[in-house]
Amino acid sequence: MAVKESIKEVTIKNKLGLHARPASLFVQMASRFDSEITVSRKDGGEPADGKSLMSMLILTASCGTILTIKGEGQDSEEAVTALAELVDRGFDED
Repeated sequence: MAVKESIKEVTIKNKLGLHARPASLFVQMASRFDSEITVSRKDGGEPADGKSLMSMLILTASCGTILTIKGEGQDSEEAVTALAELVDRGFDED
């Protein structure tokens, strides 16, 4: 059986970027899903493990940074959609 894959591109909208609180919210949500979640900056760099707070913080994604969220697994579409919506809402900060 082929592994399901889902990908969405999002832009960090909250003024302070992906600091500890929003990164923690992202990791908490990503951890609810069985799929592997990776996050990468459109402008390059190593992909981050979406279920690791340290890995997400290392992205240093400020306001306006474009990120690609990729999920691999049976619930990848649901996971990536939920995570993209969280980012699109500005992590409910503004």
